[in-house]
Amino acid sequence: MNAKKRRSDTGFLMQGSILAMASIISRIVGLIYRVPLTATIGKTGNDYYGTAYEIYNIILLISSYSIPLAVSKLVSARIAKGHIKDATKVLHGALLFAFISGGIASIIVFFGAEFFTGTVLKTPLAAIALKVLAPTLLVVAILGVFRGFFQGLGTMIPSAISQIGEQLVNAVVSVVAATILFSYGKKVGGVLGNVSDYAAAFGAAGGTLGTSTGALFALCFIIFIFFAFKKVLKRMVKKDRHKHFETFGDILPVLIMTIIPVLLSTTVYNISSIIDQGIFKNLALLQGYDSKVTSESWGVFTGQYKVLINVPLAIASSMAASTVPSLTAAFNSNDKDVVKRQINAANRFVMVIAFPCAVGLMVLASPIMLLLFNDAESSSALMLIIGGCSVVFYSLSTLSNGILQGIDKMTIPVKNALIALVAHVALLFVLMEVFKLHIYAVIIANAFYALMMCFLNQSAVLRFSGARIDVKKVVLAPLEASALMGLVVYLVYHMLDAILVIGMSEKVANLFACVISIVVGAVVYFVAMLLFKGIDEETLLKFPGGTRLCQIAYNLHLLR
Repeated sequence: MNAKKRRSDTGFLMQGSILAMASIISRIVGLIYRVPLTATIGKTGNDYYGTAYEIYNIILLISSYSIPLAVSKLVSARIAKGHIKDATKVLHGALLFAFISGGIASIIVFFGAEFFTGTVLKTPLAAIALKVLAPTLLVVAILGVFRGFFQGLGTMIPSAISQIGEQLVNAVVSVVAATILFSYGKKVGGVLGNVSDYAAAFGAAGGTLGTSTGALFALCFIIFIFFAFKKVLKRMVKKDRHKHFETFGDILPVLIMTIIPVLLSTTVYNISSIIDQGIFKNLALLQGYDSKVTSESWGVFTGQYKVLINVPLAIASSMAASTVPSLTAAFNSNDKDVVKRQINAANRFVMVIAFPCAVGLMVLASPIMLLLFNDAESSSALMLIIGGCSVVFYSLSTLSNGILQGIDKMTIPVKNALIALVAHVALLFVLMEVFKLHIYAVIIANAFYALMMCFLNQSAVLRFSGARIDVKKVVLAPLEASALMGLVVYLVYHMLDAILVIGMSEKVANLFACVISIVVGAVVYFVAMLLFKGIDEETLLKFPGGTRLCQIAYNLHLLR
């Protein structure tokens, strides 16, 4: 392997690491602020918040979610050829598309809020939160274009910083606005004769106001970065000497034809959540379950379970985003070796994180629910125990989705998602109707959907790229290390909890036992991965802080 290719591979992983770290920080901030938010609005408020968010996400997927990926793909392809002027035309064309699609989406959501929440999802009071979210669709569409442009240029830093800033603003505004509007909702509910539900609904709207404010902050920040970068861009444009420039008439059809497959793929891939909610709530009501119980169960699922599951999934999403531009450039240059190496590296990177996260969530399900959400109910912990494995499946399927788009096989994920979706819906009906599993039917069906997507997408990646996955290093080593870690974490937690609870309250004992067992688990996993040959020096160096990790490994005589 020559030095240039090594730098290319390292740069690709480092860019992915930057975005992954930003995503993890964002998700952790998101997890932290959901604790006081849940304490304020309760499980019913989480149901309203989650319902509004599900509808918002689907409309976002249809209108603009695919824009960053499509823009980064088109920009990176032109930058690789030195066609800078054409890359800027992609930016301008995408901004026009985003303004139109985001504007239309905002109008539809604002005026259709009652229909979506009340008629379709049987949660009418969620319309208040959804109307607050509506303008965000336009903001996020434009924001996505600028993020995709910088990613296409090969830098994830503007996206990463704006992502962290967005979530920090979101966290502060969400908690403050939820508290203020919750009190206002009590007054409204007092007049209308339903204090608890209206308080929860307005509190949820305060939570969604944070999302809107955070997105607006991120857009302002990335526009500032773009104008600061404009001088450099102008110099790059002046050096562009190629003669046959693309016109907007050439760019827009290519942009749309790139967006549509990505749009279909991401929409089908993510639409299962809103289908789940519609099926679950309607069938639960038909089966005679109390509407309050159903609402609270969905509130736990969307406001606690999914929030926890989504933290490690940030790694896969970030690696997918960073994989597309680099794979597109390598694929267009017909550099098959680079394509294969990057696919292997991305899979290995993601699995090193996904396996221990999945095992950790399953082993510490009850302590984590108690620690973060003050939820000691066994039913809530059981959701994590049953669905924890989906972290691995979703991570692999999300990454492989991006890889297939990077190697110009954009219709394959759409077909796979449709197949998995049909099987998923059928299983959900059976689990709800035949086995009466209520919310656990949704958990199991989601894990099955992720497993199917993982299998179908990974099979397609290997078939079309010619890559071969090192099963021992990518799968077996992290699985074995995670299993050992899980056993140690379980024993350490229960030993410490039993000792500490003698001299302090149950919640404080749980806090210390959780933190210490997680730290011990991280050390055990690191050592086990080195002992099982799941990670080597070259791979360690590509992680953030890799040099320091290598030094520790050498000091412990785990690397030679």
